Amino acid sequence: MTSYDLDAVVIGGGLHGLSAALHIAREGRKVVVLERACVGRHASGASAAGVRTLGRAPQELALSLEAKHMWHAIGGLVGDDCGFHAHGQIRVAETEAEVAQLEQRLALTQSLGYRHEELIDRAELRRLVPALSHHCLAALLVRDDGAADPHRTLLAFRRSVQQVGAEIREGQGVDAIERQGDRWAVRAGAARYVAPFVVNAAGAWAGRIAVMVGDDIPIGTKASMMIVTERVGHVISPVLGAVGRLFSFKQTDKGTLLIGGGRQGTFDLDRESGTVNLLELAIAARTACELFPAVGDIRIARVWAGLEAKTSDLVPVIGPSPRAAGVIHVFGFSGHGFQLVPVTGAVVADFVVRGRTDRPVGALTAERLMAHRAAA
Repeated sequence: MTSYDLDAVVIGGGLHGLSAALHIAREGRKVVVLERACVGRHASGASAAGVRTLGRAPQELALSLEAKHMWHAIGGLVGDDCGFHAHGQIRVAETEAEVAQLEQRLALTQSLGYRHEELIDRAELRRLVPALSHHCLAALLVRDDGAADPHRTLLAFRRSVQQVGAEIREGQGVDAIERQGDRWAVRAGAARYVAPFVVNAAGAWAGRIAVMVGDDIPIGTKASMMIVTERVGHVISPVLGAVGRLFSFKQTDKGTLLIGGGRQGTFDLDRESGTVNLLELAIAARTACELFPAVGDIRIARVWAGLEAKTSDLVPVIGPSPRAAGVIHVFGFSGHGFQLVPVTGAVVADFVVRGRTDRPVGALTAERLMAHRAAA
C-alpha cells in the first residue's frame, strides 16, 4: 500500500471540499482532495448557484454576509468571476397573509441589527420584474444578492486548487479512517493518506464518513430537482422565490430559465444516484406558468436531481468534531450551500492553521444535532 504524508486530507470534491483545500494550501500546507466519483458530481454540479443572503436563518446570517462580500470579489480568490451577477434576489408574497410573513421576517432581521433586506411594494416589484403576474402584492428584496454559473465556478475552484499545489484525486473513495497517534490514516483503495487533519466535506455521504471517526451525526438526504428550458428572450434579471410555494426562478446568461425551489426526487446513496419525480416537477412547471404567464409555451430542455445532505434545522454543520481531534465537518447545507462556499473554506483553514476561528460558527456545530439524538 502506497502511503502519503500530508497536513490535511479533504474528503469530498464538491465546492466546499475544493474551497477548503484552496484556503489550506494557500497557507502553505500540503493537502489532497479525495473524491469517490468526479469533482462536482452531485450537489455542486446540480446547483442553481444562488448567491443569497435573503431569508437566511439567523444562525448562519453573519457568515452568509461575509460570503457575499467574498463573492463580489471572487476573481481575486479563484481568478475568474464565476459568472456571478448581482441582480438581486426577491421573495414574493401573493396574499396579504404572506405580506405579513415578510413584515415579520424584516422585523426579525432588523432586531438583530441587519439592514440588508428591504420590503418593496407592488409598484417596485413590477418595475424590477415586469413579467411577473399582476396578482403578486409585495416582496422582500436584497439588491446585491444574485447568482453565478455553477460549472464555471467548479472549474475555477478546481484550477485554483491545482495552481496552489494541492492534489485532487478522483475515483478515490474512502474505505476506512483510523487514528494513529496524533494523526489520521485515511485509506482509499491501495493508497493511505496520513495527516493530522481530516476535512469531512462528503455531502450526502458525510454521515458515513463521520461514523468512521466516531461521530454519530443524524443527517438526512435531499434530491432537489431542477428544470432547465430552451433559450428564450429576456424574462427576468433577479432570482425570484415565493413565500407560499416551493419555487425558484432565474434566467442564465445564455437565456435558459432554471426552475427549482426544493421539489424532491428520490435517491439511492449506495448507487450514488438521484431520480426525478415527474409529478413534482409538473407542479414546479405549473407554478412557473402561474407566476410568469408568458412562459407557458416554452419547452423544457432537461431535468435533474442532485444529492446533498440536510439537517433537521436546515442549517449546516461547520466546525471541529466534538469527539475526534483534528476532524473538521463541513456538510449539511440543506439546499443553500453554494453561496457559502468561499467562506467555509476560510473557516476550515482557520481551524487547520490556527486551531480556532473568529468567524461566527458557534451555532453550526455537530453537537447540536448529536444532542438532539441523545435526548431522543
